[in-house]
Amino acid sequence: MKIVFGFILSLLFVAQAQNSIALDITEIEEKLIEWRHDFHQYPELSNREFKTAEKIAKHLESLGLEVQTGIAKTGVVGILKGDNPGKVVALRADIDALPVTERNDLAFKSEVRTTFLNTETGVMHACGHDTHIAILMATAEVLSKHKDKINGTIKFIFQPAEEGPPPGEEGGAKLMIKEGVLENPKVDAIFGLHINSETPVGTIKYKTGGIMAAVERFVVNVKGKQTHGSQPWSGVDPVLISAKIIDGFQTIISRESNLTKAPAVITVGKITAGTRFNIIPESVELIGTVRTLDADMRELIIKRMDEMAHDIATAYGGEAVIDWQNNTVVTYNDPGLTTQILPSLYQVAGEENVQLMKATTGGEDFSYFQEVVPGVYFFLGGMTPGETEAFPHHTPDFKIDDSGLLLGVKAFTQITLDYLNNN
Repeated sequence: MKIVFGFILSLLFVAQAQNSIALDITEIEEKLIEWRHDFHQYPELSNREFKTAEKIAKHLESLGLEVQTGIAKTGVVGILKGDNPGKVVALRADIDALPVTERNDLAFKSEVRTTFLNTETGVMHACGHDTHIAILMATAEVLSKHKDKINGTIKFIFQPAEEGPPPGEEGGAKLMIKEGVLENPKVDAIFGLHINSETPVGTIKYKTGGIMAAVERFVVNVKGKQTHGSQPWSGVDPVLISAKIIDGFQTIISRESNLTKAPAVITVGKITAGTRFNIIPESVELIGTVRTLDADMRELIIKRMDEMAHDIATAYGGEAVIDWQNNTVVTYNDPGLTTQILPSLYQVAGEENVQLMKATTGGEDFSYFQEVVPGVYFFLGGMTPGETEAFPHHTPDFKIDDSGLLLGVKAFTQITLDYLNNN
């Protein structure tokens, strides 16, 4: 009888604790949305997130957390130690914005302007990192009120420069790891999320294994011979050569890559050439990206691009050389850890709203954390209920429905407590 009574009491205690946490999450929604709007209105580019970091640090300090600043230039880390011993779990949010001029008609629209790579542009949270910051700040506040229920330690990692540091600079997850963010105390597991404008609010999407692509940045320097635009036979036209190279690159995907094995993408996103309409320039610069989810395909594509750029340029009397920069590796969700957290996601979203997805050719430097410790990365719905179309990320019209944010707090909170309490 005593055993039964004790068991009932323990169940009541657990239920009471869960209700208390659930109430705190519900009550923080107004602040959560206010934070998100503020970060959206005042965005900052990679490695320049000074005011953003200051706001984050001030909030974490107000919660009584141990706060570290200046990690990887502008990164912030808050450490919350539970009342009971246990493992160390990390939660990560990226904090940088993009050089995009916002077109949305919002009360908190970004009007920030800057010069990026010698081009005047707006600055916008066009990938939803403003929501990630707010979600993690809210999660930190909720969990800081329940140290008695935490078996272990939580690291809240606010990471700069996920979109990539400016040319010539270090930054992002790689630099945070280099500067010891996963040590002292040593992290046992890490979790991250990404809002998605094309996934309905209330939905969580996940995948075991590779969920996002490896990313390469390439620069093709094409050299010709400058001449008057009226006398192309007197020179070598690097603009024409560049067009042929871009066309050739696409045949690597369409005719040489086994896309039934895994998707792959080659995109040229920037072309710089010339000064006047009537001058054939001496050189052209092409900048682009390669996305792959298979190591063998990645190796083949890089090899063939090098060969093709050189051979095409040579055939037209010019020269071409590619410089490569690896941006990220494949974002790989640890299979055992993914299985372990699924019940937590089911609990907060409902099993029918936690959906298995296919891999995406987007890239994430969260992948570098996963190379060091087991980690899981998942997607959170941000599309207004009832809508069937949404603007994609990295566009001027990108938008997120605020009603989707609270589920992110619930997911982070539940995953963290369940992981620590079950380990």
